[in-house]
Amino acid sequence: MDRLYSPWRSKYIGTFKNESPRTEESLFTRIYREKNDAKNLVLLRKKHCFVMMNLYPYNSGHLMIVPNKQTAEITDLSKAELTEIMNTSVEMIAVLKKLLHPHGFNVGANLGRVAGAGVDDHIHFHIVPRWNGDTNFMPTLGNIKVVSEDINAMYKKLKRIISEKKRK
Repeated sequence: MDRLYSPWRSKYIGTFKNESPRTEESLFTRIYREKNDAKNLVLLRKKHCFVMMNLYPYNSGHLMIVPNKQTAEITDLSKAELTEIMNTSVEMIAVLKKLLHPHGFNVGANLGRVAGAGVDDHIHFHIVPRWNGDTNFMPTLGNIKVVSEDINAMYKKLKRIISEKKRK
């Protein structure tokens, strides 16, 4: 890959200030406060974070780990919050492996709207199960993503496995 260096652009880029985050309650704060887990697809609640399914998943089993505290900045999370989020991610990967047997995962966060965050005022972390061959012509030609299982059926399956793990 060729690279074109243009250091003169840094002065131009540096003139833009980050948009200030919204100050109202985020979608995730509302979901955390409501405690209507089945309606909101919340699978698990912990001291510092909760796990929910993505309503608009990239694949079946697409989960999000959301801090209970609303912040747009990863640097605002404490060591305890970050540790619980990472440990919960590992737990959820184990659950997804048991149920769905994926070949791999995409795990990460989109920090800020410019990085792709749809909800940019409340940081959250994605876990997306992936399979060999899960890409096909539909997104390319039809701009349509095929998700292979009903989200409510997947919620019930995941909830059952998480409940079983908690009892052990």
